[in-house]
Amino acid sequence: MKVYYSEAHREHNPPFEVFEGGIQVPVFECPERMDRILGALRHSGWADIMPPEDVGLDPILAVHNADYIEYLRTAFDDWQRDGGELGARYASPVLIPAAFPPRRSAGKPRSIGARAGYYTMDLSAPIVAGTYRAAVESAQCAVSAAKAVAAGERVAYALCRPPGHHAGRDYCGGYCYLNNASIAARWLSLIGKVAVLDIDYHAGNGTQDIFYESADVLTISIHANPATHYPSFMGYADEIGEGIGRGRHRNFPLPSHTGDADYLRAFGEALELIRNFSPRALVVSAGMDIHVGDPLGDFDVTTEGIGEIGRRIVALGLPTVVAQEGGYNTDALGANVVSFLSAFA
Repeated sequence: MKVYYSEAHREHNPPFEVFEGGIQVPVFECPERMDRILGALRHSGWADIMPPEDVGLDPILAVHNADYIEYLRTAFDDWQRDGGELGARYASPVLIPAAFPPRRSAGKPRSIGARAGYYTMDLSAPIVAGTYRAAVESAQCAVSAAKAVAAGERVAYALCRPPGHHAGRDYCGGYCYLNNASIAARWLSLIGKVAVLDIDYHAGNGTQDIFYESADVLTISIHANPATHYPSFMGYADEIGEGIGRGRHRNFPLPSHTGDADYLRAFGEALELIRNFSPRALVVSAGMDIHVGDPLGDFDVTTEGIGEIGRRIVALGLPTVVAQEGGYNTDALGANVVSFLSAFA
C-alpha cells in the first residue's frame, strides 16, 4: 500500500493550546501521533512509505480562498514582526486569535491578532513558524494519494498532519488548517463523482462547508452529537446541503458511549447512501478518536470495530483515498490505524 508522509509536520509543534475556560494545556495533536502510526506501519510489512509529490498550490486553491491561504502563509511572520498587540515584550511564540467577528460583521481587520480571529473558528488552531509548510505538505500527501488512486491504485493512504476536516473554505480550527480530504476529493472530481466519508469522532464541519452546495461530491459524517460536543455549530441531522447540493450531505450524530454495534448500524446507512450515489472514487477522513478511551472522545468503539469499518469500506469496491484525521490516545493509535488499513492491504 502506498503511504504518503512528510517530515515537515514536525515543524508544526505548538507549545500549548487553550481549552474551554482558558486552561493552557499541551497540544493533543502532536508529532508523537505520527511516530506511533509510522512505527505500526513499518511493522506491518505492507506499507510502502514515500514523500508526497510537489503539486503546487493549485489543488489547494481549488478548495480554499486565496486570501485565506495568503493569511496562513504570512500570519506567523506578521505576528513576530508586530510583536503582538501589546508590544514585543508580550510577544508569544504561538499565534492565537485575540478577537472574533460578530456574525453580522463583514469587515476584514488589518491587525494580525484580529485577522487571526477572522480566519479562525476557535482557539484550537495555533500557528507557529512551521505551520504553513506543514499544512501544505499535509495537503500534498492527500493529493499524491488521489493521483495514485486515479492512476489505478486500489487504495492510497495520506498520513496527514496537521489533519484537515475542520478547516473550511476560509478558516482554520480544531487542529486543522487545510482540508486534506476535500482537496483530494476535489481533485478526484475531475474524473467523476466522489463520496467523502468522515468517521472521525468530531463532525467534519469544514468538509460540509466546502461541498454544501455541490452536486458532484457526496459528503457524509458520522460523529458525536454537536449539541454537546465539538464543533458545536455544524453536524446536525437536518443539515442536508443547499441549492444543487441539497441531498448531497448527511450527518449521523451519535450519543456518548456509542459502541461497535450502534456505530456499525449508522455506518451501514452511510454505506447505502454511497452505493446509491455511485461515485467513481471514495475519500475517507479516518479519525481514530472514535476508539474507546480517546482523551478527546467518549465513544466505545474497539480496535476490532475499527477493523470491521475498514472491511466494510473495502466491500464497496471503490478506489479509495484514506486521509488521516484525529486520534489522540497515542498508546492505541498505531494499532487502530493498522487495524483499519489491514483490510485494504
